[in-house]
Amino acid sequence: MRDTFVWVALVMAMIVPASAQTFQAINRLQVVPLNQSDFEVIEARGEGARGIWCAAADYALARFGNTGQQRMYIKSPRGPSVSSAGRKGVVFTMDASSLAVAPSRSLSVTVRTVGVGLTLNHAVQFCRDNLIEPDDILLRLGGN
Repeated sequence: MRDTFVWVALVMAMIVPASAQTFQAINRLQVVPLNQSDFEVIEARGEGARGIWCAAADYALARFGNTGQQRMYIKSPRGPSVSSAGRKGVVFTMDASSLAVAPSRSLSVTVRTVGVGLTLNHAVQFCRDNLIEPDDILLRLGGN
């Protein structure tokens, strides 16, 4: 009995720190810190590029503070997750010098090109897709 208790306690001790590191963004996507400057947004519920950039900006602002003019970059494009087996994800970095290619800008919002960067202020604007104004709800329901 004592051995079972010790085994369960050890397993729980390993599980809790891993889940405590995960950040849930405003749009309910999970963000997993990988190191001091890199983090991965785990794709879910059919969220597209705008939702993934929103989650990345939400995490970066919470983690690194209100540095809205700072840029974040795609380090690994949408593909198999590096932190969650069987899932898809996008790895972002705050450190442009860690990129395998030169940083770039894009006219379209993408999660498929390494080096593409946006300011946190720009990317967090995509989070507005997740906010519903009370008046919008009334209009959809036919109210005034």
